[in-house]
This record gives sequence, C-alpha cells and structure tokens, in this order.
Amino acid sequence: MSVSIDTARALLANNDRGGYTVPTEGLYPFQWNWDSAFVAWGFATHDIDRALAELEALARGQWDDGFLPHIVFHADADSYFPGPEVWRTPKAHPRTSGITQPPVFATALRAIEERGADRARVAALYRVALANHRWWAAARDPLGTGLVAILHNWESGRDNHPSWDGPFERVAETTTTTIRRRDTGHVDAAMRPTDAEYRRYIHLVDRYAALGWDPARLWADTPFKVADVGVNAILIAAEADLAILAGRHGTPAERQEIEARHRRMTAAIGGLWHEGLGQYVSRDLISGAPLDTPGSGGFLPLLTDAPDGERIRRLATTIEALMAEGVQPVPSTFPGAARFDARRYWRGPVWAVVNWMIARGFDRHGRGDLGARIDAATAALIERGGFAENFDPLTGEGLGGVAFSWTAAIYLLIAERRRRMARVA
Repeated sequence: MSVSIDTARALLANNDRGGYTVPTEGLYPFQWNWDSAFVAWGFATHDIDRALAELEALARGQWDDGFLPHIVFHADADSYFPGPEVWRTPKAHPRTSGITQPPVFATALRAIEERGADRARVAALYRVALANHRWWAAARDPLGTGLVAILHNWESGRDNHPSWDGPFERVAETTTTTIRRRDTGHVDAAMRPTDAEYRRYIHLVDRYAALGWDPARLWADTPFKVADVGVNAILIAAEADLAILAGRHGTPAERQEIEARHRRMTAAIGGLWHEGLGQYVSRDLISGAPLDTPGSGGFLPLLTDAPDGERIRRLATTIEALMAEGVQPVPSTFPGAARFDARRYWRGPVWAVVNWMIARGFDRHGRGDLGARIDAATAALIERGGFAENFDPLTGEGLGGVAFSWTAAIYLLIAERRRRMARVA
C-alpha cells in the first residue's frame, strides 16, 4: 500500500469493525485499549463522530470498579491467543481481558473535544475516564506512593522489553493452559516474543484468574510488580488532561481530586531518573531494583512537568547522538544494550506511537525543533516502510504486522500538525 493521507484514512476504514477498530487484520482481531485511543485521535483529524464512537466502544468494556481492560472481545475470532476462554474474567457483555494498558483515554478524549466534538458525548466519556483514573489510584497504588504498578508486562504496552526479564525470573511457566500461539502464523517468529516468554505471560493470567481478578488479591499475590516509567508518565499526562475535562464537565471537587493525584505523581516520577544512563527507568517494586535497560520508554516523562532543564538537555542530547549515528529514532531498546534485537518486537524496533509522544514531550519543554525532527523521521519511516507495526532502527525496514491502524493514525496526526505549524509560520 502506498502511503498518503488518503491511504491512511482508507486503512482505518478497512480495519473498522462497525464502531471499533482492530489494530490489524488477523493478528489482532479485537479492540485493544491504547491502540483504540490513538486510533480515535487519528480519526479526529477527519471524522469527529467516528472518533467518539471508538472511545464509546472501548468504554463498553469498562468494569463496575472503573477498570478498562486491554482487550474488548466484541466478536468471536480464533486467530488470537489468549482468547476470552483463557482470561476467564467476570465481565460477560462484552467479554474482556483482565489486565489493562497505558491510559491514553483521557488524553485522546481531550484532543477530540478540542476539535469540536459533541459536548454531551464528551461529558459521558469524561465519567468513564474519571472512574478509570480512580481505579488506577486504588488498585495500583494502594499505599499512595505516587507511582502506579503494572502487574503484567502486557500492561506496559512494551510487551517483551528487556526491562521485564529480571522480574520474570520470579515467574513460573504455566502448567494450566496449553499455549496455542496464533501470532507466529501471521508474523515471522523472529519478530515476536519467544515461546518461553509466552508461558510465563500466561502463568500470570492463570494465577490472576484463579484469584477472581480481585485487585487487592492480585496486589498481594503477584510475583510481577513494576513501576513502569511509561505507564506512569502517560497517566500523569492523562491526569492533567482529565483535570481540564473536569473543569468543563465535572465538579470543582473532582478537579481538586485529580490535581492532587497529578501533583503527587509528578513528584514521585522524578525518583525514576537514572543518572548513569541519563534517562528515566522503571523500577521493580518487589526487589526495589532499577530496571536499567535504555530505550524509548525512558523519554516519556517528557510528557510531564517532572524533568528539569538539565534532564531535558541530557534526554535531547541522547536522541540527537543516536540520530547522528544513523539510528532511526527512537529505538524501543537502544543498540548496544544487553538483549538488543533490531527486529524483535520491543527489544529494538521503533514504534510510531511512542515517537509521537516523545516528540510532543520535547515540544512541551521548548525543544519543538527536536520534536519536529522526530516527526519527520517517523513520517519518513512510514513512507518507506508502509503502515507497519514497527520499524528496524538500523535499516528502517517495516516489521511485524502490516496495515496497522495506529501507525496510520500517527501518520494522520503528524500530517495535521505539519499543516497547522505551516499556517502559524
């Protein structure tokens, strides 16, 4: 498929399943949480009603306690493992997974509203986002530290990043569920997590299903508890967006509640800075150890007010040095790091959605020049490699699944931003 605004829009339309969008045909046949938030944002460049419908479809998967699952199984499909029969969650209509993903919902909602969305529909979705942020605070930071935890690597969105290798040494391989890989029938196995990794991933699913997916029991029992730098940064940014939405659709008390969480989290994420690497890293909350594999996730705190001038400078210098060496920005794991693999999922490849967030972070901190360079590099990768799932940071080759919805969405957002900046200039 050639790459243009028209083909990006056509791709989103082709992956539409009647009000929700699959990430790509075959490989991911359901609705994914953070994929859909970015897709909704992309739809908002040309179809506000369809953008809202995407978030409304995701909201139908919300649990009574505010939890938003990472997968909503709106329809049956046998091309993905693990399906709803493995998750065994109490949510029945629609069925869902039992873990979540980076909380982009409120940020996408604010962006959509500011493009002229229906006020009543936004107000209803604000309630969904507010309940979800309250769930994050209660279920994933019960001690009030200001850092939320993920209890499964899939919740990070960066599924097999080397940062998780250490915590997974505590996780057994499943003896309950037979692994039936479907992904490697669609994508070269060399680009995907290994079978041994999958057996540990599914062990956590089995363990949590046996606990009835009760948040307090999961918190007490899990062998995998990580303060992921990416999730925390994205949630802090989303809290700021939610506070603005609360000012329009909520109460003064709700806005104060949100702002209090935002201040607490902004202060806490500063503790994830790694002076030796010159970037932020995740932390194993069981061992207390920093998970110090450098990569794109360590730049996401730029979305917040946490970095000071010196940290912003060091983050910028790192990106500029990579680009000067001919590395495509921004690798999920940096070349030279232990377990770097240029082609295997989150162990090296570049992801357009993460680049978009990093670029907006540099914009936020007065480095719009670098944000624009990352946008240009991302658009060039897509134009050369197609709407691929991800890209080789050394060659620029498109990797993983093809005709990927959120890659098309980011292309639309970059194009829209370029047009707006050209008008300003």
